[in-house]
Order: sequence, then C-alpha cells, then structure tokens
Amino acid sequence: MNRKDFLRSTLGTAMALTGMDTLAKNAGITGAPELSAPPAFTLPPLPYANSALEPHIDMLTMEIHHDRHHKAYVDNLNKEIDGKPLAKLTIEAILKDVSKHPVAVRNNGGGHYNHTFFWKHLSPSMSDRASGPVADAIDKAFGTELAFREAFAKAATARFGSGWVWLIVDKSKKLVISSTPNQDNPLMDVAEVKGIPVLGLDVWEHAYYLKYQNKRPDYVRAYWNVVNWNEVNKNYEAAMKG
Repeated sequence: MNRKDFLRSTLGTAMALTGMDTLAKNAGITGAPELSAPPAFTLPPLPYANSALEPHIDMLTMEIHHDRHHKAYVDNLNKEIDGKPLAKLTIEAILKDVSKHPVAVRNNGGGHYNHTFFWKHLSPSMSDRASGPVADAIDKAFGTELAFREAFAKAATARFGSGWVWLIVDKSKKLVISSTPNQDNPLMDVAEVKGIPVLGLDVWEHAYYLKYQNKRPDYVRAYWNVVNWNEVNKNYEAAMKG
C-alpha cells in the first residue's frame, strides 16, 4: 500500500468511527455504564440442604421458594433503593417506617425480612415440642402448647389469600398470635398488631402447594416437625430484652 492509499484508508476509518460515535450518542449510548454501588441486601444461603426438611417440606418447594421467590424479593428491593438513602439502612429500620416508602419497598422489603426470618427457625431432626423459656411463656399465654397450636392453626387457615401467621412479643411483653397479608409483618408501622416476631409461618401457596395442594391445614400441622425451638428461644429472649 502506497502513502496515498494509506492516508485514504486511515481517513475512511476515522470517518467511519466518527459516524459510529455520533450514532451511539444519538441513541443515548455514551460508553460503558457506570457501576452502581454494591447491593444493599443479599440472598442468605439456607442453613441446610434443600432436601433437609423432607418429608414435611419437599426439596423442590424449598428450591423454588428460596432460590427464586426469595431471590426475586432481594433483587427487586435492591433495584428500588439503589442510590437512595434507604440503601444505608437495616431492613428492620426500613420496615419500621414502611408507610413512608413506595409499595415496592413494602412488598419486597417485607418479603426479604420474612423469608430470612423463616429459614432460620426451620431445621431438620428437631423436637416437635416446644422447649426452654418460650415453652413456659406459651403455657402462660395460652394455657397449653396444644391450645397454642390450635389457635395458631386457626389464624393460619383463616388468613384469606396469601400472607403470614406469627407468634410475637407485643409491647406489653406478652406472647400474641397475629396474621398479616401478603409480605407484611408485625414490625411494620402499617401492621394491625405490632410486635417483635418470635416464630412465623409462610402461608403463601408457593410455600406448600406442590406437596399439599389446597390442604393448608396439613401443611400447618407438618410445620411443627421442622421448627427449630432453639432459634425460637433466641428470638423470644431477644424480644423480651428489646
């Protein structure tokens, strides 16, 4: 290639690149996107295998429930609060004043908190009976553990549509059963009954439908076989100090 051809080729390439740059700018593409801050919240791993709670809660349900549903709540929450002051708060602080925030924060923030709480107080090979301080508190509040379970099951089956049923410590330091719709929880300022969760059961259909179909009462009964009462006692003791 002689000098004339080289210059012609170089000039043509430059013009082509300039034209591409102009098209990119006109399309709103100005280079590599800026990296956002690290996500405020992450999906916590399960403290046991997906199959660990069988036969009471099946492996596929756990996989879908944790790896997909819970992950979606985390991803959507991070997207909603990215670059905002909320990203610097704890999830509890966000939920405390949730009425001041967009509905997406309420739904996804609640979904993240509720499920993180839920996974922690489930465990394989646990006693199906309450023990420790919370057992004494249950007897004091409800008369017997059987009476407590019956009241808890009634609240769980009476929840219309999707939601949660809770055992909470209320502001008077008493154990109370409550229920919330969707992904609400007793920490929220919008909750009808406010308190600190000690134990909670997800009664959304995705939590049980593959195994129990429409038989929510069967799912509620099976739940007691995988409750980690050691963790429930930790929740109870922390709530009583709070």
